[in-house]
Amino acid sequence: MHNRSDHFAKSLLRDGLSLVSAAETEVEVLAATQKIDVYSVPDPAREAERAGMGLLGELAAEPSLFEPFRGTPSLRLVRRCLRKQLTWHHELERRARAAAGSAAPDPDADAPPQPAVDFPALVVISPGRPETVLDAYRCEPVQAGVYHAVPGLVMRVVVLAELPRTRATLLLRLLGSGRLLREALADLAALPDDAWEKSIAKPLLVHFRLGTQEPTIEKEDEVSAEIRAWFEEYERKLRAEERKEGRREGLNEGRNEGRAEEAARAVLTALRVRGIAVPDAARERILAEKDPETLERWLERAIVAGSLAEVLDTLS
Repeated sequence: MHNRSDHFAKSLLRDGLSLVSAAETEVEVLAATQKIDVYSVPDPAREAERAGMGLLGELAAEPSLFEPFRGTPSLRLVRRCLRKQLTWHHELERRARAAAGSAAPDPDADAPPQPAVDFPALVVISPGRPETVLDAYRCEPVQAGVYHAVPGLVMRVVVLAELPRTRATLLLRLLGSGRLLREALADLAALPDDAWEKSIAKPLLVHFRLGTQEPTIEKEDEVSAEIRAWFEEYERKLRAEERKEGRREGLNEGRNEGRAEEAARAVLTALRVRGIAVPDAARERILAEKDPETLERWLERAIVAGSLAEVLDTLS
């Protein structure tokens, strides 16, 4: 995992799992040049907290290797993960014997090594449905978006696109992209400020998605897409409110002012996220604008602007 999105996925899993387990990233498998993305061992003292973590907590109920993929993995890639799983179990047995002062076992003996070590589960996280993997290992659905392979493999496959849009799946859905990520970001924003999901996800979103200046490109980059997702969610809530009151037009003056103020702050946020300084005079000018449609046009430009001039030149 080398790009920013992959590091974000690995960090999100590690920090989320660290609430209820001992979680490590890039665990080196000594018998081979491989690294486990995240390895988690549940903490029995925090079982109650784990039970409140939804699907991620369920997956972390046993020692597990977590392997998130940016694209839907092939059978070959999953076989690599299975090699990590087997090799890591061998390493855990070696460490257990060393800690107990035991000699190396006879490789031809059938007796289990002492002390016994639980075989770790493998959790493969895929954005789409990996048909060849599910077929090859006879994976059966146990709940929406979650499949278990034949028992001997101790492998779970999580298909992000098939997960229900609930709070229980939110942290995992944040590992997606495109529409799936936009929906997850909207759900995250709707949670209370003290929600545990926000305490885990927001710093990482800032660090990996909002903390780095992006070059201006023709199409939306990840930073722009996230800002747009926030604004689209704001507009969705506004339209829902209008439908509830049985009208789409004729908002009273107070609601217009509220909408304009929120839209103006969205423009300022977009500029801030892109690392563009806004002088006081320009800030006052944006905040003084009361036409929501004008502010929306400014936001469209601010999302991909490389300088303040690219936005200010459009102001009348």
